[in-house]
Amino acid sequence: MSSLPTPKITRRRLLTAFGAAGAALVAQSACAGPGSGNKSAGAPQTAGPVEGQVSFAHWRAEDKKVFDEIIAEFVKANPKVTVQQDISSSNDYQSTALQKIRSGTVGDAFVAFRGAQFVNMVKAGIYSDLSSQSFVSAYEPKFLEAGKSDGKQYGLPYNLALNMPVYNKDLLPKGGVSEPPKDWDGFLAMCDKLKSAGLIPIAWPGGEAGNAGHLLNSMVMNNAPSDDMFAKIESGQYKVTDDWFLKTLDQYAQLRPYFQPNSAGTAVEPAQQIFASKKAAMLATGSFHMGAVRALGAKFPMDLLAPITVPADKAKYEGIYNATFILGVNTQSKKQSAALKFVEYLSTPAVGTVYANGSTQHITLKGVDYQNADLKATEPWLTRKTLLAPRFQFNNLDIRAAVENAAIEVVKGTAPQQAAEQAQRIVDQRR
Repeated sequence: MSSLPTPKITRRRLLTAFGAAGAALVAQSACAGPGSGNKSAGAPQTAGPVEGQVSFAHWRAEDKKVFDEIIAEFVKANPKVTVQQDISSSNDYQSTALQKIRSGTVGDAFVAFRGAQFVNMVKAGIYSDLSSQSFVSAYEPKFLEAGKSDGKQYGLPYNLALNMPVYNKDLLPKGGVSEPPKDWDGFLAMCDKLKSAGLIPIAWPGGEAGNAGHLLNSMVMNNAPSDDMFAKIESGQYKVTDDWFLKTLDQYAQLRPYFQPNSAGTAVEPAQQIFASKKAAMLATGSFHMGAVRALGAKFPMDLLAPITVPADKAKYEGIYNATFILGVNTQSKKQSAALKFVEYLSTPAVGTVYANGSTQHITLKGVDYQNADLKATEPWLTRKTLLAPRFQFNNLDIRAAVENAAIEVVKGTAPQQAAEQAQRIVDQRR
């Protein structure tokens, strides 16, 4: 069995990174940092003092430790500032963050999920316009789109997730599979071989809607008639009962034998455990769970694969990515200068390198040095032909839930046509 140890972030490495970050910040300030140049409407206040306690609101509890390290060095460079992490669960953050941040008592600096939450927060006027800030240029331009609205850069997508199944590179050969398949027949054949070898082909957290839906991204990416397929379902231009989506649901039905027992009732943690214990060849979530799998003791090499649901010569995309954890500065904050300085600090490649390797997350900044073995193994995906995760095109979360639940119902045993009709009724009611 191969072993891919995760490099530790030593204090020397951390201090070296922050030394470089400090130099980068000085250079930026000398050019056109906060407080200089013209401010567009809604730009954060930059003339005030960089002091006081800044609340940083987010949902990634698993990143608390690495953010603590980053914050400690930020405070050394800005001794009049403290930063408190205000962390909620992802579900609570989805449902309550807007109200809390709009009050101005939490989230001087904050983040949003790409899609409905970001759209709603921009509409609520709590995102400051960062378009004129020089540090925006530190990000890869293609990934910044998820933080724009009406041509303005309100937020900075920080995390670059790869929302497609993770697989155990040691187990595929045990099923007689030398490399990931390039078409749907090959994917089913691979699953059949893995099952015949006594393995669970796919661990799928179907009992947890937020994580069950990740697989849907890959399942529709080559089936849909356009890249904005879910936006068009929401607008009424497409329907859940259209042939392309019925095909997708039929393919979910074909996958039923290859998920673990009671897959539609399985939460994400048990699914991770099944995968980490080498009982399953694939975990149908994404790169963002590789760190959790390592924390469960997994030593095997991992990579990513997406089911290709069409013939190889018809495949437009190889996989899925998402640019999320959209950083912003709260317009309601009384500490905007300090919050902006913190966001600027996070936006330096050296600090981004510390965060990426400490969190096992690819990020959207230029010049990041991925030292973590899993990040290096999956880094080639950053330049492959991938589609921006379509499930986050939904702005109405009731419609999104109905569409995603159709796939879950099919895995439970509902006929695809019936599941589609049930979902479409909800879509029609909510539009």
